[in-house]
Amino acid sequence: MGSLFRSEEMSLSQLFLQSEAVYACVRELGELGLVQFRDLNPDVNAFQRKFVSEVRRCDEMERKLRFFAKEVDKSGITSRPASLDVRAPDPPVMIDLENEFEQLEAQVKDIESHREQLQKNLIDLVELKHVLQNAQVDFEHAERETNIQVPQGDLQQELISNGAESEEEAAAGRIGKVNLEFVTGTIARERFSGFERVLWRATRGNVYVRHAAIPEAIRDPVTGNAVFKDVFVLFFSGENLKNRVKKICEGYRATLYPCPESRQERRETLTSIDGRIHDLNQVLHETYIHSQEQLGRLGNDLETWNIQVKKIKAIYHTMNMFNLDVTAKCLIAEGWCPVESMDEIQDALNRGSEYSGASVQSILRPTETKLKPPTYNKTNKFTYAFQNIVDAYGIGSYQEVNPTPYTIITFPFLFAVMFGDAGHGILMAMFAAAMIIFEKRLANWKAGGEIFETMFGGRYIIILMGLFSIYTGLIYNDVFSKSLNVFGTKWNVTYTDAGLNYTQRQALGLDNNTHTVVEISADTYSVPVEAFARNDPYPFGIDPIWQVAGNKLLTLNSFKMKLSIVLGVIHMMFGIILSIFNYIHYKQYYKIFFRFIPEVLFLTSIFGWLVFLVFFKWITFYVNKNKQPRLLIVLITMFLGFGGTPNIEEGTQVFDPELQKYVQIFLVLIAVACIPWMLIPSPIYVIIKDKLSKRHRANYQRIEDDEEVRTNGEIAGGEGAAAQEDDQLEVGELIVHQAIHTIEFCLGCISNTASYLRLWALSLAHAQLSEVLWQQILQRALMMSALYISIPAIFIGFSVWAAGTIAVLLVMEGLSAFLHALRLHWVEFQNKFYMGEGYAFMPFSFATILTGEGEQ
Repeated sequence: MGSLFRSEEMSLSQLFLQSEAVYACVRELGELGLVQFRDLNPDVNAFQRKFVSEVRRCDEMERKLRFFAKEVDKSGITSRPASLDVRAPDPPVMIDLENEFEQLEAQVKDIESHREQLQKNLIDLVELKHVLQNAQVDFEHAERETNIQVPQGDLQQELISNGAESEEEAAAGRIGKVNLEFVTGTIARERFSGFERVLWRATRGNVYVRHAAIPEAIRDPVTGNAVFKDVFVLFFSGENLKNRVKKICEGYRATLYPCPESRQERRETLTSIDGRIHDLNQVLHETYIHSQEQLGRLGNDLETWNIQVKKIKAIYHTMNMFNLDVTAKCLIAEGWCPVESMDEIQDALNRGSEYSGASVQSILRPTETKLKPPTYNKTNKFTYAFQNIVDAYGIGSYQEVNPTPYTIITFPFLFAVMFGDAGHGILMAMFAAAMIIFEKRLANWKAGGEIFETMFGGRYIIILMGLFSIYTGLIYNDVFSKSLNVFGTKWNVTYTDAGLNYTQRQALGLDNNTHTVVEISADTYSVPVEAFARNDPYPFGIDPIWQVAGNKLLTLNSFKMKLSIVLGVIHMMFGIILSIFNYIHYKQYYKIFFRFIPEVLFLTSIFGWLVFLVFFKWITFYVNKNKQPRLLIVLITMFLGFGGTPNIEEGTQVFDPELQKYVQIFLVLIAVACIPWMLIPSPIYVIIKDKLSKRHRANYQRIEDDEEVRTNGEIAGGEGAAAQEDDQLEVGELIVHQAIHTIEFCLGCISNTASYLRLWALSLAHAQLSEVLWQQILQRALMMSALYISIPAIFIGFSVWAAGTIAVLLVMEGLSAFLHALRLHWVEFQNKFYMGEGYAFMPFSFATILTGEGEQ
């Protein structure tokens, strides 16, 4: 049967590949993506496998490609996208790629190192220029501050020692002559304050410091970060201070520059530096153009190379799973593949063998195995998201019933029951339709982030949720919390009451001057007895008269609560019915009699009876009947008041009391009888079957042993005994498992049915929130009379109402309803038939490797 109903039939097959054709065959299988290879060397270290050197070569090429990508991104060049259909190159081409990558890496590194050196030289010249420009100002300022007389042609200056420890030393300093020295350089601005403090403490104030800020930021040639620096000049005297100052400058990573002593030399040096800076800028510009051209060529081929190298690496990684035969002339592989795709796989092997020129065709041979096959469900872009919802609960066991085809309908429908509003459904469907129409453009749009990618992946779920919400919203007659009066009310409107406002009159389709309207009272039974509905019901959905009825909330809650129970019981019963297909497929026929039938009878005798009562009450009881049966009380007294006669005064009578009494006694007896029916026969049958099977195997082993004695004269009975020990049945575990299943099902029927009441609760919450947004925001703005107030109020009110509708009702309430629908499918529906104990089929496929969906 097709994989839409259950997973594909899988086969464990052996592949015999000639050594010269193995690369081409694996490449064809990777393009096909239908074989999941098994590792035939699980005990061999990854570094001791046959093709480990090729994998390492691919790793080295990937490293170089990452280096190229980093340089291309840093230069601001956009790489040209490549098609995923690029074929993996042949092994000789791989050698050419390695040589090309090595040459390109050397060229890029050479250009980059040359550019960095040029930029470093330029930065040095720019800093030296600022040092020379500020040097003369600093020298003149130092002369003024210290009253120094500068001799002609040199920098011999008189310095008054501010750090003198005695008056005699100070006096000597004021009249003595000393030889002054100085150091110039640059330092990072954030380090200067600490640098100055350390100089003061280390030299006891015998260093005169001058500094000035470099106005423009200097960009680091390696990191590319902008750095702000200061120029400094340090005046001091003595060789010891000179050594100490240089060590401090080195510790603070300051850059020292030579500065000529005479003004004329400084002027000539500045002129020379300006020319060198101009020349360096021209060289840097030419280097930048050459670098851009080189990186542009890299960007054109980068994505193609990435795809080729990833495919080569995947091929050799897969080939490491193969075994060499005894002749070392072919490789043997094992893998899972779909049975219906065997011809496609054989054709791919034939193409690979023909391409490589092998003399012998590759062989694909199915083998018998007791290994558990993987689960493979074919999907398309429509069913993919629904299959993911099911797989999130657990990967289905091999060939068990797949819930996905039913989830396509039931999931958006249950969502819509909770979300039911036609207006909100239209907005949701329009949003999903836009994603579907422009899906080719949006498929690779990364600016939306992870949230948008998730919504885009579920666009077909969203459009179905929107369409079903439109349907349920029309059933509820709810469009942005307002009702549509399409067919006119089917109630007898024969009462005069001018107490209705304009909105209520419009909802009833009445003229504003007409006084024949329904009387609206505050008590529970707000509709008068004489205003019974006519025999013809409202054609579709809820009658709009309930929009203005005093008991609107009470009536709609009753309707939605009963509807939730009906839908829940039908949904659970459908799940139980699906389990029979698993029992038939796995040939577990005894479970049909000892599990399926009692489960159906148990659920039907209790909650099937409740569903019958709901429909019976909807059909036979009218508002003019004074005594209405209370169905919850009917169900409770069915067990607690077992054997009692239903009483109309207590609200337990639905139809003829005697007939109802015996029907309920019969149903209770069936429900009670189903409990031991599920608990006892199933384990007894399994135990008896196991004993018969062991007896049959023992007789068969005895016959084989007798034949072996007659032929060889010896008995090898140890293997038979060991085989029997492997299949020992744990009787206690079997009984406990069956008891747990019985208790879980019986209690789960009650709890799961109550869980479906969330359909009613969320529908109520959604309707009330929508009504509050309408009445408290938009309706108040529409009711303002003054024109100069009403226009801005309508604009602001509509904006707030629209924002609240989208943020609260569509996004938050939609997410809440989605999660609750997810829970109803996982817990209440799928646990009736779906085990989810399999593992996914993960074939060797270039498509999944390149998109990152199937990392190996």
